[in-house]
Amino acid sequence: MTVQLETAVDEFWAARQRREYFPPAYKGRLDLDDAYRIQLALIDRRVAAGERHIGWKVGLTAKVIQEQFGFHEPVFGCILETRPSGHVFGARELISPGFETEICMRLGRDFDGPATVGEVRSGVAEIHPAFEVIETRGDFVNHIALALADNAQQRSVILGEGRPLGDLRLEDVQAEVFLNGQEVARGMGSAVLGNPLESVAWLAGKLGAYGRKLRAGDVVMTGSFVRQFPLAPGDRARANFAGVGEVELAVAAERG
Repeated sequence: MTVQLETAVDEFWAARQRREYFPPAYKGRLDLDDAYRIQLALIDRRVAAGERHIGWKVGLTAKVIQEQFGFHEPVFGCILETRPSGHVFGARELISPGFETEICMRLGRDFDGPATVGEVRSGVAEIHPAFEVIETRGDFVNHIALALADNAQQRSVILGEGRPLGDLRLEDVQAEVFLNGQEVARGMGSAVLGNPLESVAWLAGKLGAYGRKLRAGDVVMTGSFVRQFPLAPGDRARANFAGVGEVELAVAAERG
């Protein structure tokens, strides 16, 4: 590590209580290993305080997202909240929010170490059309390690109705994305590391280095089919995944 972990976690935790998610003293000081270890320690503290760690996100999987943020390998974060399709967030509930359009997988078995795509396919209990809701709580582009320490922008996950994976070829699934009734993007599952199942396989191998594993019942957000879009008060987003289903979210309009 390039920093003393216990001290860093204490200082990140104290900063978080002040709604300061990117402590200035740590800019340029963290490598990716530092960032992941801080992230997981902070999640453990949040769980000890009453939240639930219910799954994982894999981010920066699509070329358009990598180009958007200038980073060219996948990353992971932790999921502590899901909401049903159609959920409406308060106008001031989120910090500079945005959304990504993803397939979410609910696992039916543990994965304790590296896994093949075939093993992942057989271990998926169901899939959901989904949005990841992110918050831009600091300068993500120039300080990616700080963003990972702050749980990789994660805020919430919006889940549409689940269905069995069966023999569906996720790489061939097309998603159409609408914002305020206008189509803003289309993307294919192949944009996600060639196949969204690859995200779970990558994550299963990556977590072992940090003493973690995927567990039956975990939800895994596999990565966005298209670029990230910002959300503003009054916005409504919808995505249709061919052969999978739809998902919607909204942000309430400002009053007065």
